Amino acid sequence: MSTPYNNTVPATQVEISVSCRNLADMDVFSKSDPMVVMFTQGMGTKEWREFGRTEVIMNNLNPDFVKKFTIHYFFEEIQKLRFQVYDIDKKSSRLQDHDFIGEIECTLGSIVGENGGQLEKALLCEEVSQCKDVATLQFRGHKLDKKDFFGKSDPFLVFYRCNEDNSFTAVHRTEVVKNTLNPTWKPFSVPARALCNGDIDRSIRIECYDWDRDGSHDLIGIFSTTLRELTSNPNLTFELKNPKKQAKKKSYKNSGTIILLQSKLEQQPTFLDFIKGGTQISFIVAIDFTASNGNPQNSNSLHFLNPYEPNQYVKALTSVGAICQDYDSDKLFPAFGFGARLPPNWEVSHEFALNGNPQNPFCERVEGVISSYFHSIQRVQLYGPTNFSPIIRRTVALAKESERQKPGEEYFVLLILTDGIISDMEQTKAAIVDAASLPVSIIIVGVGGADFEAMEELDGDEVRLSSRGRLAERDIVQFVPFRDYLDKCYGDITSGARLAKDVLEELPDQLTDYMKKRNIKPPSFAPSRS
Repeated sequence: MSTPYNNTVPATQVEISVSCRNLADMDVFSKSDPMVVMFTQGMGTKEWREFGRTEVIMNNLNPDFVKKFTIHYFFEEIQKLRFQVYDIDKKSSRLQDHDFIGEIECTLGSIVGENGGQLEKALLCEEVSQCKDVATLQFRGHKLDKKDFFGKSDPFLVFYRCNEDNSFTAVHRTEVVKNTLNPTWKPFSVPARALCNGDIDRSIRIECYDWDRDGSHDLIGIFSTTLRELTSNPNLTFELKNPKKQAKKKSYKNSGTIILLQSKLEQQPTFLDFIKGGTQISFIVAIDFTASNGNPQNSNSLHFLNPYEPNQYVKALTSVGAICQDYDSDKLFPAFGFGARLPPNWEVSHEFALNGNPQNPFCERVEGVISSYFHSIQRVQLYGPTNFSPIIRRTVALAKESERQKPGEEYFVLLILTDGIISDMEQTKAAIVDAASLPVSIIIVGVGGADFEAMEELDGDEVRLSSRGRLAERDIVQFVPFRDYLDKCYGDITSGARLAKDVLEELPDQLTDYMKKRNIKPPSFAPSRS
């Protein structure tokens, strides 16, 4: 159930253009008459559904189709696509009535993830023209109505988008300013497509409330405006009108005024703009090898190598890594373990290379990471403690060097798979605060049935993480407990796609937030209004 202040901005859309080269000639007296059919696979299912068809191009083995496939793009989901090519010989709409030439399968992410959006198999992906404007606004109130019996008021503003059916959807809420009739709210930014669907002349309703602890907030007043008005006329003043007071009192004027202090409308590049512009996402994997996982020889161990079923670490790595590798151009992942004693000296390490090569810890694709994991679990001794800070510090060092040499060209994502409670919490907090000012995001997947309450503290969705008096510049940590995605009876993962979606859904905003704070734009980004 959504709250009145939640808003789901429509997903980015991409257009897929299809070209074919050197198709098989299926006709005897002429060349093939090709058509391409695109299929999508539902999340969590194996069922393929027809999405659309191109036009038929007559007598051509190298067609460039005009018809585009426009599809919603979700970074956090594995969106599988299948393209089938047919030689059309009849007027039938049934595919089985035509000659099948061939097919390919890929993911939408693999198309988008290629530099420039062009897959090697000649599938072209480009973003549909849409509003990328972001409005930055700030308001203050003057002589608002007093609503509290023992004090003044605790005012806040709620912004509503007018929908096509003239209903209203809440899209932004300011902070509450306590005990004042003359509040000044902090500046905030909101996408224009969320505020008015990109139509700067569409009505925006703004309501001012007095906050109450029990949630029964009292309406102070309402006014309406447009984004054009807000961004064209500085120092605007709006009268707050309370409908109930207006109906009761003929002498009623207003319930205070709201003054616009600043306004700016500018284009902001999207996550997709950066990926298409050449920003590479470099994934780093870190796996927990502490003794709390249990002896790998024991079937109850989280690291038990069951010949018939992958363990939870492998299931989690496979689900999340399947999306990650689409955006890593070289498909080489540095992969580490922590909390184990290593041969031959059996010293504890918190950042050892899974492949056994500290000079070159890279594994090829997710399959390579899993293979190196299998190798490590059979040669190291699980030990402890559970220290996160060394591997985070290693990621910080890589990000600092990349930021110095090629700002905006590389963004690091550290994926930590762990079973338990962090031993070096204060050091981990400090490391995350340092990482928050760099091109870094951290994903933590909790494996097993431990108490992961401490992990929630690192995930700064509600309260921004701080360490030793320093506040993290951004929220860069996303945590999910893997058990939420397992069948309680059989232990099978109910939806790897849902796990990947929940784990990765914050990453696009984290990347664009970093780029915005550093004023980094994609190479081909045009700042003109869309």
